[in-house]
Amino acid sequence: MTITTLKPETAAQVTDAVRWALSAGEPLEILGSGSRRGLGRPVQAGHALDLSGLSGVIAYEPEELVLTALAGTPMDLIRGMLADRGQHLAFEPPEGGTLGGLVASGLAGPRRISAGSVRDHTLGIAGVSGRAEAYKGGGKVVKNVTGYDVPKLMAGSFGTLTALTEITVKVLPAPEDTATLLLFGLDDAAAVAMLDRALRSPYEVSGAAHLPASIAARSGVFDVAGAGGAVTLVRLEGFGPSVAARVTMLREELRADAVLGRDLSLVLWREVRDGVGLGVDTDPHPNPPPLGGGGDSAASMPDSLPCPAGEGRGGGNRSDTHLWKLSVPPSAGPSTVDTIRRTLDVEAFYDWGGGLVWLAAPSDSAATIRGALSAGGHATLVRAPEAVRAASDVFQPLPEPLMALSRRVKESFDPKGILNPGRMYAGL
Repeated sequence: MTITTLKPETAAQVTDAVRWALSAGEPLEILGSGSRRGLGRPVQAGHALDLSGLSGVIAYEPEELVLTALAGTPMDLIRGMLADRGQHLAFEPPEGGTLGGLVASGLAGPRRISAGSVRDHTLGIAGVSGRAEAYKGGGKVVKNVTGYDVPKLMAGSFGTLTALTEITVKVLPAPEDTATLLLFGLDDAAAVAMLDRALRSPYEVSGAAHLPASIAARSGVFDVAGAGGAVTLVRLEGFGPSVAARVTMLREELRADAVLGRDLSLVLWREVRDGVGLGVDTDPHPNPPPLGGGGDSAASMPDSLPCPAGEGRGGGNRSDTHLWKLSVPPSAGPSTVDTIRRTLDVEAFYDWGGGLVWLAAPSDSAATIRGALSAGGHATLVRAPEAVRAASDVFQPLPEPLMALSRRVKESFDPKGILNPGRMYAGL
C-alpha cells in the first residue's frame, strides 16, 4: 500500500489534517519518529500523520518538577535537558522515540514497581480528537472532556483516541548513587520469593529482577555473565550514604553474593529494561566482551551493548521466535512459565519482582501462552513479523463488557474510527 504522509508543524495544522481525514473518510496512521511502529497491530491506512514536526520544549520548571513539550519532541533531547539539571523521568522509559510516542505506548521500565507507570507521571495533554476538535486535559487545563481523566486515558492508547500535540509530565531528581545486590544460583520460584522479601523490606528497593542461567550468560556485565548460573538482582538508589547503608543491611539480610556499583548497575538495568538476551530478529548480533572483569569502572564500557530484544537487532538468529511480555501476579510468574514450558520451548526472565515475564517463544504459541494465565494477568505480543501481528490478538483479548466499554470510549473520541484504526484490536 502506498502511503501519503502529512507532516504538520503546528497544532492548528494537525486539526486541519484530522478535519480533512474526517470529511474524506480517510483513516490516518498516527506517527512520531516511528520507533514504536512495531508495537501493536499494523494500521491499515493510506495516509500517515507524522507529528515529528511538532518538536520543542515549551516550558521546563526544574524547581516545580514539571516539563511541557510538543508531542514530537525527541526523547533524547528531553533526557539531555533533564540530565543537565540532575533530573529524570522516574518510570525508566526505553531509549529513543518522541514524548508523544512514549505516552501513547505507555512503556515503563524496572523502576515501575517503585515510581509508577507512564500514566502516573503524565499531568496534562493537548491534542486533536477524531472529531477534529482541539482540546486540553489535565495540567494547564483550558478545556477538558467531561467524565474522563484524560491524561491517564491517553497513556497506552496507541494513538487510537487523539493525535497528541502537547504533553506535560512530572520529572523527579535522578538518584545520586545506584547499587545492585546479586544473588547467585536460585531457581525461579526461590528467586521470586527472595525478590518479594526484598520488596517488603524497609530499604526502598527500586528494581527486582531474576535472570535464569541462559539469560544471565548473555549479559554484557562480567559479574553476571561469569556467574555460571542464574542471577537475581535487587537495586537500591538514592543519596550516596543512604545507598551504602541500605546495601550493607540488605546484603546481610538476603545473604547476597556480590554488589555492583553505579556504573555497572546502570548497564545491567538497561539490559533488563530492554530485554537483552531475548532477541528475535534475523540479523545476528554477537555480544561484545562482558564488562567489568570484576571491577566497576566506566572506562571498561564498550561503545555498544547487546541490542535490546524490543527494537533493532536481537541477540542471535531467532527469526522463528516471537517476543512476549506477560503481566501476572508476581508469585505466579514461575508457575506460569512452568506451565508454558510443558508444551513449548521458551526462554524467560522476570522483572517487577516476578510480575513481568519477558518470554521468547516459538511462533503460533499465543493460545498456549494465554491459556497458562490461570492466576490472572495478560500477555502482549511485543515483537513479531507484521503479517503475524495483523492476523493475531497482539493485546490480551478483552471480556465482552470491557470491550464494550472500550468501544464506547473510542466512539466518544473518534466516532468515525479514523485515528489508528485496528492498532490495538481489530475493528476498534
